[in-house]
Amino acid sequence: MILLMGPAGAGKSLQGHKLADEHGFAYISTGEIFRLFLTGHRRAAMLEGKLMTDQETIDMIDKVFDIIDTTGEFILDGFPRTAEQVEWLMGQVKKGRFDKPVVVHMDVSEKETRRRLGLRGRPDDTPEAITERYKLYASKTQPILQQFRDSGVVVYDVSADGTPTRVYKNIVEALGIPEKA
Repeated sequence: MILLMGPAGAGKSLQGHKLADEHGFAYISTGEIFRLFLTGHRRAAMLEGKLMTDQETIDMIDKVFDIIDTTGEFILDGFPRTAEQVEWLMGQVKKGRFDKPVVVHMDVSEKETRRRLGLRGRPDDTPEAITERYKLYASKTQPILQQFRDSGVVVYDVSADGTPTRVYKNIVEALGIPEKA
């Protein structure tokens, strides 16, 4: 399992799809799952840049894990984002549900994040929502990188400020997998 981590706008979806397509990995995006299945006030909250509760997120990803083959390599984008979610994931590893993951931390500046999200044009990419998501990332998600390291998980810090081609090269080099021509 390869966990893609980074703030909104880091390019996780773009790079995750490319890795999956070029190497035959399954690709799972919690953002795409939430946009597909959430309705009502929960969807409105998400569109304001608010994260779902830990339990809502864990319940959703647990259902996804029930229907995919977790014995093969797969890419997970957008999970975990909090210490509680890391604890749940590592508990699943201890239970043998899947092997210990590796983390690709896509490090990108806030300025570049704002620029990219401004170009993306999704309805949930308002300046206020971008600010809220970046604050949540800095306060909740970035700190769990050390939690992973403390659990013996390999964390690769990869620069994601460059072009998509350069970022992809950085990722495959970090993972030690061949880049497809």
